[in-house]
Amino acid sequence: MEIAVTVIHVLVSALLIFIVMIQGGENVDITAAFGGVSQAAFGPRGSVTTLQKATWVLAGIFMATSITLAIWASKGASGSIMQNAPAQSAPAQQAPAPAPAPAQK
Repeated sequence: MEIAVTVIHVLVSALLIFIVMIQGGENVDITAAFGGVSQAAFGPRGSVTTLQKATWVLAGIFMATSITLAIWASKGASGSIMQNAPAQSAPAQQAPAPAPAPAQK
């Protein structure tokens, strides 16, 4: 089941990226490119297109699969990751002490 949700999540992610990339922005005229104010930006919004509806649906599916995968991942985790870490052993020997320096005359 987790694999199926992961596959759906990846497919929806790719479709969502594709649909958002092919949509035009709200300020698609030449004045918006140079920082000008477009009358269309403050006018009434048009009807919702099919691409906008598809974006909302895919975004909802993306959020649902994200939350589902996050919950499943947190249920599988138990405690700290340090509990399964191997114990470090102390070094077998200490390094020999350096030889004394020769006396200076």
